[in-house]
Order: sequence, then structure tokens, then C-alpha cells
Amino acid sequence: MADPVGQNRQANLTRSKAERLEARISKEQKEIFQRAAEIQGQTLTDFVISSVMNVAKQIIQENEMMILSRQDQEVFVETLLNPPEPSAKLKAAAQRYEQNMGV
Repeated sequence: MADPVGQNRQANLTRSKAERLEARISKEQKEIFQRAAEIQGQTLTDFVISSVMNVAKQIIQENEMMILSRQDQEVFVETLLNPPEPSAKLKAAAQRYEQNMGV
């Protein structure tokens, strides 16, 4: 069976540690973090880093992922399959681009 804790610890040892992050926390927060780290079999530092990393990745993923309603999906696909004619402003912008870029 895989040992994710050991893998995490090994990955942390092999990474270059060029940056430092400091935070002031309450005694109660540190005790909770320390207890959770011990339950996971991690050092406090490894626990904090892995926890923050997991939450950060989740937040980034949630904000980068576009979730469309069924109606939005249908409108999107319909527009891809049957695009509207370019407006006069879009045509003028394309013409300016071609002139400026020498295309």
C-alpha cells in the first residue's frame, strides 16, 4: 500500500526551499494545527504547507473553471456551430489590425 505521508515528506525534502513564509497565530491555533499534524504523521511545517497548498489549488481550480447552466451550454454550442455575422465594429477592427500588422 502506498505511503502518502512518506511521499509528501520525501517531496518536501527534495524541493528547493528558497522562500520563507511567516505567520503569527494564537496558542490555540498552534495547538490545533499541531494535533492535526500529529494525527497525519507529519511535522507541523509539512502539515501547514500541504494544507495551505491543497486549499490554494482548490480555490484556483474553482475560480478558473467555468460552470455553465444547461441553457448556457446550449447557447454556447449553438454560437460555435452557427456563429453570428461579424458586426461593423468587428470588421473595422480586423481591418485596422491587418493594416497595422502588415497582414
